[in-house]
Amino acid sequence: MKRKKQTVAVVGSGNLGRVLAMALDRAGYRVVEIINRDLTRARKLAGGVSARAVALDEKTPLVADVFWICVTDDAIPEVAAALAHSKTEWRGKVVVHTSGAYGSAELKALKRKGAAVASAHPMNSFVRSSKPDFRGVPFALEGDGVAVKLAGAIATSLGGEVFTIRPEDKVLYHAMGAFSSPLLVSLLYAGERLGKAAGLREPRKVMARILRETVENFLQNGGEAAFSGPIKRGDLKTVEKHLKALSRVQGTQAIYQVLAIQAVHGLPGKEKKAMLKALSKTLAK
Repeated sequence: MKRKKQTVAVVGSGNLGRVLAMALDRAGYRVVEIINRDLTRARKLAGGVSARAVALDEKTPLVADVFWICVTDDAIPEVAAALAHSKTEWRGKVVVHTSGAYGSAELKALKRKGAAVASAHPMNSFVRSSKPDFRGVPFALEGDGVAVKLAGAIATSLGGEVFTIRPEDKVLYHAMGAFSSPLLVSLLYAGERLGKAAGLREPRKVMARILRETVENFLQNGGEAAFSGPIKRGDLKTVEKHLKALSRVQGTQAIYQVLAIQAVHGLPGKEKKAMLKALSKTLAK
């Protein structure tokens, strides 16, 4: 006999909440509640998955078996406390938040009410254009055994790849994600600014091939094999010319220096002492 899938409530109607609710619905889960501070936004998402919209501060009983909280990190304890004040019997229910930096302890208000709690962070970028597709997305799990098992089963059914993590390791794990997406975008944006300063009409088009090749080389072979350029070759004068020219485009020189020093310390290259001296001298000014 096929086991009945749990009913789910999604708390939060932002990019991740929208994508998760739609993915759950497509995977055959019954999304019964969309909970949000802004009831208008909750209704918009709820209409797409045939759920009811609930304002976060409503005191009416909530009926879902599993609650996925998809709100900003700092808001999790407050949201958990608001849910705990609803007229809901929390014993037997599972509550999961999706923060990468914080552990399941942020849900203590609900755990005190009898809920099993966990965190399940999908390592991916979620923007307005994101599609409800979690195939191949890694999910980092920790928390109560029952909640971790259920969250892992749901993530797996969405096509995700699950693993467990210690709560004390989550901040570094999440910082890795920051280097992999938002800070990478910031770095690429700096490159785009330099292209425009050099007079290129379509700098992203010029960047595309080298960027794709570099990322693929890194993912396939690691940092040492993917690393190339003047720092690896020991072209000190080229690096000095870079530093001088970058002073014309605000903020880019400091980014270059920090990343270059990281490369000298950790990646293969020649003239390391001379490179560090030149980079540190300019950085100190």
